[in-house]
Amino acid sequence: MNFSQAEAYLNSTITEAVSRHEPYRLDRMRAFLRELGDPQNAYPTVHVGGTSGKGSTATMLAAILQADGKRVGLHTKPHVRSVTERARIDGVNIPDARFAELLSEMLPAIDRVASQGRPSYYETLLALTFLYFARDHVDAAVIEVGIGGTLDGTNVILPEVSVITTIGLDHTEILGNTLEEIADDKAGIAKPGVPLVSAVASAGARAVIERRCREVGAPFVSVLDTTTVIPGETPAHGQHFTVETPLHVYEIDLPMLGGFQRMNAATAIRAIEEMNARGDRSRLHVAVDAIERGLAAVALAGRMELFPGHPSVVFDIAHNPEKAANLMQGLREHFPGRRVHFVIAIGETKDAREILGALMKDSENPASFIFTLFSTQGRHPTKPQRLAHMIEEFGAWGRAIDNPVEALQIARRQAAADDLVVVTGSTFIVAELREWWFENVATETTLR
Repeated sequence: MNFSQAEAYLNSTITEAVSRHEPYRLDRMRAFLRELGDPQNAYPTVHVGGTSGKGSTATMLAAILQADGKRVGLHTKPHVRSVTERARIDGVNIPDARFAELLSEMLPAIDRVASQGRPSYYETLLALTFLYFARDHVDAAVIEVGIGGTLDGTNVILPEVSVITTIGLDHTEILGNTLEEIADDKAGIAKPGVPLVSAVASAGARAVIERRCREVGAPFVSVLDTTTVIPGETPAHGQHFTVETPLHVYEIDLPMLGGFQRMNAATAIRAIEEMNARGDRSRLHVAVDAIERGLAAVALAGRMELFPGHPSVVFDIAHNPEKAANLMQGLREHFPGRRVHFVIAIGETKDAREILGALMKDSENPASFIFTLFSTQGRHPTKPQRLAHMIEEFGAWGRAIDNPVEALQIARRQAAADDLVVVTGSTFIVAELREWWFENVATETTLR
């Protein structure tokens, strides 16, 4: 099996099956991993869940562990450019040939558990990731939750520390229609004796998480209660700020934009501190100075990712209302008064009206909107014409352009030199246009 064949096999497993409707799903994942020798138990892990910020926080944690001299695996989803992003060691994607080799090796195990249903796209990728990390002898792995927590495929690990970043209204068709219901599902990652570090602000959602922690015997640690974040300078491609915890004061230079990333950094810091505080019960310990060095080196594609120019272009995945609100906060902070030209596509399962409302709410930046489509197997976008009609209800005007490259080109042409073009909404539109950007406009050396 070569890499193209491996991708074709994976694509044949794409489904929208949801954990709430398949209570046996985690049993299948455990059986699958047993057939592979339970690779997820071969190294210590950190488990990161939440509605928004979990990918950023997981990436920050991996950077800190790597700065401490550890060989670090990182699993996040979804990918932006290549499926190989889901299994990274020290920031490097699994090689295509190795990916195909491991998937070929896994096929007999897939056949052996087929009586419980063939493992899904997500489960197969996750199992491959666990296996890759074990075979390549990582010292630690940071594992991002897929959806929810209780029945997510990642919930087979016993981590050194668990994290829940935020709780917002996303994947409501799977997790529930209220913050409390969603919190209850995500709190399922709590494990006996394992600290759970939470940056959740909603009182109701926090109460649910605290209750689950008490029930299972997981120490609950609130980032909001135990840290003070003091903003500082905002250089062109990042930000400087101070994080004060009960144990230390950190001076952070973060090469990422957005005030929400300050809270993600504080969350990562408290997770490291709580892991260290476990003493001999933890298989992971990190030197304090690695925290500042790791955060200074972190980078993440498609999260307030700026490409300076005339006009400058920002790629930011904002596929739920919370992420859209964070995007607007970041634009207000880093680009005050700049006219913004949005290029947007939104998945049909997402709450498009709430996302657009978040982009319009308290906006200090004048804006124009071009709505477009994305193309990816197993996922469907909301029609651009429907999005244009929605934005009119907010008192703005939107244009529908089906071809995404044409949409971006039009946005760039109509933007003045000091304006900002923002590609946002679905992961898939950000990935598609970011790929086009690298091939036709930018180079990898311009990344950040």
